[in-house]
Amino acid sequence: MNNAVNDGVWSGSWVAERLGVGLEGDDGLPAMLGLALRRNPKRAHLLVSNVLGKHVPQTPSVVYGHGVRLGRRVHALLGEAEAARAVVLGYAETATGLGHAVADGLGTTPYLHSTRRPVAGVTPAGGFEESHSHATSHLLLPSDPGLLAGDGPLVLVDDEFSTGNTVLNTIRDLHARYPRRRYVVVALVDMRSAEDAERLERFAREIGARVDLVAAASGVVRLPEGVLEKGQGLVARYESGHGPDAAAAALRAPRRVDLGWPAGLPDGGRHGFTPSHRARLEAALPAMAGRIADALPADARRVLVLGSEELMYAPLRLACELERTLDGEVRFSTTTRSPVLAVDDPGYAIRSRIVFPAHDDPADGPGERYAYNVAGGGFGAVVAVVDSAGDTPLLHAPDGLLARLAAQVPHVLLAVVPSRVPEPPHAPERPAMLPEPLRGPAFSSYAPEEVGWLLQDLSDAALEAPTEEREEAIQSGGAHYAESLPVEYQPSAQYQELFHAALDTSAARIARAVGVVTETVLTERSPRPVLVSLARAGTPVGVLMRRWARLRHGLELPHYAVSIVRGRGIDANALRWLCAHHDPQDVVFVDGWTGKGAITRELAQAIEEFEKKEGVAGFDPEIAVLADPGSCVRTYGTREDFLIPSACLNSTVSGLISRTVLRADLVGPDDFHGAKFYRELAGADVSVAFLDAVAARFPEVADSVAGAVKELLAEDRSPTWAGWRAVERISEEYGIHDVNLVKPGVGETTRVLLRRVPWKILARKGAGADLDHVRLLAEQRGVPVEEVDELPYTCVGLIHPRYTRGATGADGRAVNV
Repeated sequence: MNNAVNDGVWSGSWVAERLGVGLEGDDGLPAMLGLALRRNPKRAHLLVSNVLGKHVPQTPSVVYGHGVRLGRRVHALLGEAEAARAVVLGYAETATGLGHAVADGLGTTPYLHSTRRPVAGVTPAGGFEESHSHATSHLLLPSDPGLLAGDGPLVLVDDEFSTGNTVLNTIRDLHARYPRRRYVVVALVDMRSAEDAERLERFAREIGARVDLVAAASGVVRLPEGVLEKGQGLVARYESGHGPDAAAAALRAPRRVDLGWPAGLPDGGRHGFTPSHRARLEAALPAMAGRIADALPADARRVLVLGSEELMYAPLRLACELERTLDGEVRFSTTTRSPVLAVDDPGYAIRSRIVFPAHDDPADGPGERYAYNVAGGGFGAVVAVVDSAGDTPLLHAPDGLLARLAAQVPHVLLAVVPSRVPEPPHAPERPAMLPEPLRGPAFSSYAPEEVGWLLQDLSDAALEAPTEEREEAIQSGGAHYAESLPVEYQPSAQYQELFHAALDTSAARIARAVGVVTETVLTERSPRPVLVSLARAGTPVGVLMRRWARLRHGLELPHYAVSIVRGRGIDANALRWLCAHHDPQDVVFVDGWTGKGAITRELAQAIEEFEKKEGVAGFDPEIAVLADPGSCVRTYGTREDFLIPSACLNSTVSGLISRTVLRADLVGPDDFHGAKFYRELAGADVSVAFLDAVAARFPEVADSVAGAVKELLAEDRSPTWAGWRAVERISEEYGIHDVNLVKPGVGETTRVLLRRVPWKILARKGAGADLDHVRLLAEQRGVPVEEVDELPYTCVGLIHPRYTRGATGADGRAVNV
């Protein structure tokens, strides 16, 4: 009853006659496939493979041989060099064993299969949906995060290729994370329509990759109109009264066999299976199969090795070894979560069904599981192979799998393979969940989709202190600059006019820089980046980059703002939140501009420390900036030092958010850094007006951006750190001896005048309108502007060295040195 053709009857004829379903294609298709009816509202029919080892017990060497031969064909297609760089990915649950066998046929190739069993603390490396399945969500959980990160060919293995939707969803998800030039899709049968085939070819062209297909057989399924409703009607009519579903009688307990599974050897490819793992398994198979053979009764001439859902490869290889050594007949199949109607008819592929409760604490909750074509199969013994996660009381319950098998088969053996569960990154205990990002209008004047703030709201805290008081505390070592806030500068009417004039003048220049840096990120860093701006100067830039990607490419990029504090590092809790919700390799940190590169260095050091402590990897510490006058990064819109009007103001151009705060009495070890939302300044807010003015210029700069990006990508953009050397020279020349008190560039100089106690402003001789607002602020604060030849920046702000409140003027006569 377990063959493709029973007494000359094709095992798909029952469905074909009643539903009008037609199977057309290669001559070998009827031998490989039968038909059954699904208990599934999304698809009426089920193509039942006779060579997969899932629903139909089959000779193990036939099952394994089909996969290995497909793997050898892939090896021939790729060639030796490309095959050596390939990674094989199989689909849960049906193709986990097939994918393993394909990897074996390829040779020295690592293997991973998707899973529906999450692991606490292990961050998915990807995921996708299988739309027609009864259980749609797939997770990719490699213990080695770098397994999928290479650029070698990715070989995707499924039992059947029916529409191509699952493969498209997979490639779309993984290509966005780990783009590569070549994919190979492998299946036992290719049953796509011409339209589906064209869709895959079109998709490959869109992503600029080659996608090949290797299949053992091909054809199409002809479905008449109304087939879903007709199929559901047949299922309802035949569903009741299957003897094998009846409650099992109280029979003797199954015999447990100790396999002697090698310590540390994975049970399969759920978290990755390497060629060295394969070699260890090969060496251990004879002894493990020998233990099973010794435990089998002498009169069991027909033996079934029964795997468990995703656990297919280990039991298949054990079955192959038994087939080689036992005198009797050996068959292989596995249990499944797929609900299929059973009809005891020679023309139907699923002749019997055993029903039992799930026994591995599945993520989607309790439910029925099935073993098909076991009852009535004439087996003298069944060897049930489960992993240790499935060796639970439910497995041994009166209605569990073992009891159901014992009601149908004289002898039942149980072999348990230790489940391999990756160790989650070690971290001290902390709250299970971090809060969701703050969003406008509750926090900031930006629209909620523009940015999510990974901060806590400290709006009710009294944090402001007079500028002179803050400066003395900071320079004396009595306080850190992030422990308090300066009093928000209230711009005069004259200063506001300067801001709007500067915006009118520079909007197109900024728009071009936004376009260049965004296109560079999309080309070099990630096709779907997660923008993470450094609050708060980076946040308007992050919003503008997001707007450019949406306008030019139709992308809705995630954007968050996080805190980084010089000398204290980046907010580690914000990084943990990002790890839990996104792939770190997709994260691109964004800032407004570089000065001497202190924050660039701070971020690199902080990321290194975080990844060592948390046991994660993937964050790229290089910042993407609008302007890089200090030559500190490779990803920038321009290296010119020009006025970015968002530097002219504080919160009123940054969503009404203060600079970030890190103080022990307000920010605990499990909290995000803090900031204030200045709702009371709404009347002076120009945050959205700034964004709109720049974004309005995107269309007119699009052509020049394309040319600039092409030239930029061909240039050597290695950081020279020329800005840092210039700052060191200025620090020594002016007797400051502290590079932290030298703030280069228009943006940093503006910050000095707005937040600190300035001593002098150095301006490049001949600098024009870019410094109008700097000259106005310097005049208001009584700070001299000194013109300098050959200054690498447009201007440099010098903070008063060793400041005390006795130093009342710009001459510094009261400074104690």
